[in-house]
Amino acid sequence: MGKLIRGASKNARFFVVDSTDVVQEALNIHKCSPTAIDAFGRLLTAGIIMGSTLKGNDILTLRTDTDGILNNMVVTADSNGGVKGYLSNPSADIPLKDNGKSDVGRLVGKGFLKIIKDMGLKEPYVGLSEMNSGEIAQDIAYYYYNSEQTPTVIALGVKLKDEHTVEYAGGYMIQLLPGAEELFIDALEQKIQAIRPMTELMAGGMSIERIAKLLYEDMNSEDPDKLVEDYKILEEKDVKYSCNCSADKFYRGLITLGKDELKSIFDEKDEIETQCHFCDKKYKFTKKDFEDILK
Repeated sequence: MGKLIRGASKNARFFVVDSTDVVQEALNIHKCSPTAIDAFGRLLTAGIIMGSTLKGNDILTLRTDTDGILNNMVVTADSNGGVKGYLSNPSADIPLKDNGKSDVGRLVGKGFLKIIKDMGLKEPYVGLSEMNSGEIAQDIAYYYYNSEQTPTVIALGVKLKDEHTVEYAGGYMIQLLPGAEELFIDALEQKIQAIRPMTELMAGGMSIERIAKLLYEDMNSEDPDKLVEDYKILEEKDVKYSCNCSADKFYRGLITLGKDELKSIFDEKDEIETQCHFCDKKYKFTKKDFEDILK
């Protein structure tokens, strides 16, 4: 199980998450290629962070529609640290870059990111944003800046130990609050340019609490404990890959096919097998399960 912390200071709010176990579970379920899990793991991590901006029973869905061979990814997250997802082409893979890193941008490609927030209203909020880099973090920062007018820094990363093992996965997001002071913005920009990638920080033994402190440390001071400004951690919670599928949900979905369609299916086979996109769990139904409907 992973962990997320959420906090704030005078000029910003921040989120830092260790999503290693979540991305490992996704890899176990979807059997992704190394580059595909790098991309998918980043979107899952972003989902956890963005889900933590929600309240109550609100649900967030991220859906990519891009021209790379990875094609589509879907991630759904809630405010309690639960996340799940699936991708249309988990085996898609391409060679590493010359620097030995995954070429996530080329695998994902360009297209659109759809953000759907179900806040219990009659209609969900739907935002559409261009994906110009395919790097996930840059594209989500672009969405926040253009669609929600919120200047955002976001870093996401996945590092594999081997093709079956996620060694580190995590990310952080910092969002400026309205009226953020120029001195803080300048200090933050300086820090972001100097900071190492998220997975390197984790590999160096940094906890997410230590990474939060790193984001606020004053680079221009000789005192290693001096901060640009004081901050407070407001929440700490577990995060997990969590699917709420059930036989009853699939049963109710099959009922919507109607009597004639169900009868036609059972004329050809003895059972219907359904499979959850998110967790790969299978549910089987026989004609007897629908006997009241088929009368």
